Amino acid sequence: MSGRAAPVVVSSREDLSAALGLVRTAGGRIALVPTMGALHIGHAGLMAQARRRISGSDVLVASIFVNPLQFGPDEDLERYPRTFDDDLAVCAAEGVAVVFAPSVEEVFPGGEAQVTVDPGPLGMILEGAVRPTHFRGVLTVLAKLFGLVGPDLAVFGEKDYQQLVLIRRMVADLCLPVEVVATPTVREADGLALSSRNTFLTPQDRVTALALPGALLAAVDAGARGPDAAVAAAVEVLRPVPGVDLDYLEVTGPDLGPVTEPGAARVLIAAGVGSTRLIDNMALRLGNGPGGGPA
Repeated sequence: MSGRAAPVVVSSREDLSAALGLVRTAGGRIALVPTMGALHIGHAGLMAQARRRISGSDVLVASIFVNPLQFGPDEDLERYPRTFDDDLAVCAAEGVAVVFAPSVEEVFPGGEAQVTVDPGPLGMILEGAVRPTHFRGVLTVLAKLFGLVGPDLAVFGEKDYQQLVLIRRMVADLCLPVEVVATPTVREADGLALSSRNTFLTPQDRVTALALPGALLAAVDAGARGPDAAVAAAVEVLRPVPGVDLDYLEVTGPDLGPVTEPGAARVLIAAGVGSTRLIDNMALRLGNGPGGGPA
């Protein structure tokens, strides 16, 4: 992939429209991978998935924008890693044609948005209970990006599972003409989910953080015995590990609603490890009926 052309980098609405105008005129499709930068192999996987869904006459767009609206007052907006030159190299290697890298003023020209997207009840649980303004910020900026880019499809990872569910709900409820494509969580060889925030982990924190995927795997293995057993098995993995500050550990239905036994479910976890907050999740099946046990 080293021979791919460098992407066109645009930072204004006008330049973005010009870069995509010929595609729209010719009837080509546009695929979007929204990111906040600090790109890693997980983001590359999203871009590869997007590329597989389009043809040679279509265009792959990646956005790089650290969205202030999704950070709370005590969160790590200024600390969030910014690696733009490295990000462009990832985009070039993955066949991105256009990189949209706007300023905050370009995305929010009138200051902070006065009209925002309410995530509804599903935005108030799990991450939303800990970060009550987070999903309002995520959905609002995505609605803006969908409006500016006009993608036919947009690709997201399952690591941010609650975000994925809410994006699908927003697209359905607001009748947005965007196909939401999900890709599985990309993991390190030892099982830790890839995240831009992993760069904040000290070597000891990095070892401690392995308790999170370990707990999820224990929950998956115990799923045949029901949701309470799954949570209990995960807690047993976490209990002897110092340095894990658990925010939540829950089993929900695939849509984040109540579980059905037997049936598909999701186990989700969030915890602080050192000064870094990590999230992860895995699919599982509950009960001893058909398909019970690991997903």
